[in-house]
Amino acid sequence: QVQLVESGGGLVQPGGSLNLSCVASGIIFAARGLDWYRQAPGSERELVAAISFAGRASYPDSVKGRFTISRDNFKNTVYLQMNSLKPEDTAVYYCHAGRVWNDRERWGQGTQVTVSS
Repeated sequence: QVQLVESGGGLVQPGGSLNLSCVASGIIFAARGLDWYRQAPGSERELVAAISFAGRASYPDSVKGRFTISRDNFKNTVYLQMNSLKPEDTAVYYCHAGRVWNDRERWGQGTQVTVSS
């Protein structure tokens, strides 16, 4: 069975850091584009980081310079390093694996990140 399991979320003070991980089973990450999304209360789910199968990363302006996405294909894992966290970063963070020729896109269940004093 396919599972994407996020970990690393929690409560952190403004200016702090967290490193999120998403480990997949039942699928292979290597050929897929991988992404992190977040959804805050009352807001739509938004893309916060993307990395191609070749390792090219992209970010929206809201997190650029603070967040870093990386991948380890041999560990079937995608990471999101978050630095200089702000209260507005508070959200549930979801990992996402893009479609390949023989499988649909896949989503994790999410991990809560709360940035608060």
